[in-house]
Amino acid sequence: MNLVIALLVSPSYLPKERIRHAVEGYHDQSDEAFGRMFERDKEELREIGVEIETGSHDAVFGDELGYRIRRDAFELPEIQLEPDEAAVVGLAARVWQQARLADATQSALLKLRAAGQRVDASGLTGIEPRLAASEPAFEPLWDAVVSRTPVSFTYQRPGHERTAREVEPWSVLSWHGRWYLAALDRGRDAPRMFRLSRVTGEVVPVGEPGEYQVPDDLDVEAMATALFPRPSTSAAVLRVRPGTALGLRRQTTAETRLDDGWDRLEVTYGSVGELAEEILTYGADVVVLEPPELRGRVVEGLRRLAGVDA
Repeated sequence: MNLVIALLVSPSYLPKERIRHAVEGYHDQSDEAFGRMFERDKEELREIGVEIETGSHDAVFGDELGYRIRRDAFELPEIQLEPDEAAVVGLAARVWQQARLADATQSALLKLRAAGQRVDASGLTGIEPRLAASEPAFEPLWDAVVSRTPVSFTYQRPGHERTAREVEPWSVLSWHGRWYLAALDRGRDAPRMFRLSRVTGEVVPVGEPGEYQVPDDLDVEAMATALFPRPSTSAAVLRVRPGTALGLRRQTTAETRLDDGWDRLEVTYGSVGELAEEILTYGADVVVLEPPELRGRVVEGLRRLAGVDA
């Protein structure tokens, strides 16, 4: 992102050395590490459609090439979002509100509003983020994934001694409400999944950024499924106020409009506890009809929130 900003706002071609000193994350690197990072970042930007021009405005030293991004080639055409699509963007901002990525998501909302797009994130204040990253290891491991920097940490599984691990981080994944790191374990020379809550102590870099490549055929969801199969699903029947509970509606297998103005939803779920927690975030907009176990969990949660003894 810093590279995009530098190349986009520059009125002329920026030489490589000037980019190195201007862009955060480059100027503290060795010549070799900077070269690898710069080439990698240019390639990744081109892969997502950001065109980087190479050229020079210097009539005397024409061989000193520089780089720039033309604004007319970079800017997107006018974006029109449907109300439900705008709601998803607002929800994404709230999902990350407890992580460092909140600044980026809020920036996305500001840009949409500046373009005249109505995005009412305040309407989603009753929804608690499902992807809050409270583990201390999240941010350093996220940084390691983004920069492709090898790291080491101590790891402790229940009933086992702590062990030192040195890994090449590939991806961070949320799976059934828990955060995992997919990485190459250098000590075992094999792919491994690490639960972030079991990472103890400090995450320490043990190499240079861009030191390794992530496998092209990496499928972290397949890795997670093999280790932690999805639980068997059941069905719940809910009464939901129209226009609410957008997250639940994405899991709906059948929907019927009732005569009293409510909607009747049939929703699949794997965990009674997780679904009950989600339903609680919608307050009075969702009523559980079936099954009794789920209804009991939600009633118990509502009593607890209201401070009423069962």
